[in-house]
Amino acid sequence: MFEKVNPSHPDKLCDRIAGAIVDIAYAQTDDPRIAVEVLLGHGICHIIAETDISLPLYEIEAAVERIAGKVAVDYVEVAQDALLARNQEQGFRCGDNGIFKGMPVTTEQKALTRIAKDIYEKYGSDGKYILDVDRLILCQSNAPTEELQAAYPCAEVNPLGDWTGGPDVDTGAINRKLGSDMADSVTGGGLHGKDLSKADVSVNIWAWLKAQETGEPVEACCAIGDDHIGKTSYGEIVESAREYIKSLGGFEKFAEWGLVR
Repeated sequence: MFEKVNPSHPDKLCDRIAGAIVDIAYAQTDDPRIAVEVLLGHGICHIIAETDISLPLYEIEAAVERIAGKVAVDYVEVAQDALLARNQEQGFRCGDNGIFKGMPVTTEQKALTRIAKDIYEKYGSDGKYILDVDRLILCQSNAPTEELQAAYPCAEVNPLGDWTGGPDVDTGAINRKLGSDMADSVTGGGLHGKDLSKADVSVNIWAWLKAQETGEPVEACCAIGDDHIGKTSYGEIVESAREYIKSLGGFEKFAEWGLVR
């Protein structure tokens, strides 16, 4: 059983905006410290960024407009907590307590992701999709139900009929679709809107990559300040995640589909 949402779902718009802001921070310096929260809906985008560098407001507004259209931007920027900042002074160390689980992606999860991408390529608007063994449920906004039903005759399509989605209908918030992004690898931390020093980003990516490589579950935990996860240095974990993010084209691109792509 798996649920996938596309990049135009209001929650994913928030993930993408947060990712774009982290990209802006990385364009200024190799290793920024930043954590971003985003709430979007009904003509306004609220953003709070805790960061050790100042970000140009015009770049943030341009990113929001590119991703979510013309909405008002309420941006609050505050300095990173000084005590927490000291944790990273001697090199990369875990930025928080956490548990992490990487799980191999299943055939069912791959199949639904392909369906979601095919539908999104055609319609390009808010959509949510579920596959449970032989039950396929497709909810796609701004798409004629009959047309989608003809393409997927065995699916349950838009059970309440045609609908209009997006942030004018449904408010979005960051890191609310982690099941879509991580499938069986979901843990307590969110993937989006944070720099690579944050364990929620780097350790989750590292554990997921290890699981795909070995075909076996990978579980780990850390305490704030740890410089190793098991026998692997935290610096090595950060660099592994950095290469993965770079291979996708940045944090915004990562946020579009998450780890299950």
